[in-house]
Amino acid sequence: MSRDVIISRLSNGIRVITDTQPTLDSVTLGVWVGVGSRFEKKSESGISHFLEHMAFKGTTTRSALQIAKEIEQVGGFINAYTGQDVTAYHARMLKKDMDIGLNIIADITQHAIMDEKELNTEKGVIIQEINMYKDQPHYMAEVNFDATAYPNQPLGREVAGDPEVIRQMTPQKMLDYVHSHYAMDRIVISAVGPIQHDSFVKKCERLFCDFTLKKTPISEPAHYQGGFKYVKKPHEQVNLIVGFEGESYTSPDIWKAKLLAAILGGGMTSRLFQEIREKRGLVYTIHAYASAETDTGIWGIYAGTGEKELQVLMPVLVDELKKATHKITKEEVQQAQTRLEAALLMRNEDLPEHADTNAIEFLRYGRVRSKASLIKAIRAVTPKEIQQYASRIFATKPTLSCLGPIKHMMSYDDVIKQLRS
Repeated sequence: MSRDVIISRLSNGIRVITDTQPTLDSVTLGVWVGVGSRFEKKSESGISHFLEHMAFKGTTTRSALQIAKEIEQVGGFINAYTGQDVTAYHARMLKKDMDIGLNIIADITQHAIMDEKELNTEKGVIIQEINMYKDQPHYMAEVNFDATAYPNQPLGREVAGDPEVIRQMTPQKMLDYVHSHYAMDRIVISAVGPIQHDSFVKKCERLFCDFTLKKTPISEPAHYQGGFKYVKKPHEQVNLIVGFEGESYTSPDIWKAKLLAAILGGGMTSRLFQEIREKRGLVYTIHAYASAETDTGIWGIYAGTGEKELQVLMPVLVDELKKATHKITKEEVQQAQTRLEAALLMRNEDLPEHADTNAIEFLRYGRVRSKASLIKAIRAVTPKEIQQYASRIFATKPTLSCLGPIKHMMSYDDVIKQLRS
């Protein structure tokens, strides 16, 4: 944590994090609630995302148009997003207009009225959003992957929700969900910019006093299952995801997972990019990733390829995974470490990203970890540890999602045989 990051607790338990950057002209601030789609029952699928939309549709003191006008009249921006375990409402404006942004964020997160007319209009908007995503093959490959890796549970459902559930939503259901899930122990106010901490906390104490729930309900535990889902579609390209259960936020192996992803598919010099795109021309894009949740994670690879190329791609891809279990070089690890460190440091130069990172860090770990401690942890990982991690994870049950012209897709059983041969 830098010397300018300060954390205080309001009298109601809400935490306030400020990261003072005195030379900047703008401020990013917002509210991060540690509740997302993982906390929803099947009959509530999409309610967290719906709430994010409805926050901007009017409060007890402002109409939807007034909310937009107040921010845009000073040249500011306001937005929100919903994830598996977080819903965020944030704004950016010039430092002289910070109070406007803070007032509006406090208003929309505490006093949204869930007007029935606005709600019914927004149902159509959200269903259009869901339909838009369904027209994106990359997105649908991810949806199929999640549903296969985590079947019949919140992690396997779409954050945007189920259209049928959305159609049945009522103002009272929305308000009940807020009152039963937006708890003060899982709310963080985060701000980055030329901010005076004590003054900012006093303003927050006055503005954020209408949350009443003390403790957030516990989300349903994740149960990774794995398997495959191949969907034939008349697309020009095959969208392919190959994955394994990875690491949670707090796993001691999280940096091994991220470094392995960087080595295999983290850039133009990565193994998969060089072997599969540069040498063989089988894909336009291929990358590896290590995503994390509270109690699980995914180590995965995404690739987009052609119908005929798929037949060659899969054996080569699986072979590259196997090679990682036999050899990881010191040079590769050092380059991957440098990439992760650079990404970590550059993220801090983007104000919205910086405020988001600070809030998420606190929600996940109960503190904002210092960049120095993170870099130390990244640098501590050895080539042998990454190789051992690869051997362990690639011996576990995979999840495969393939969407498009799938005629030449390797069978699930053959993938497992090649991985274990």
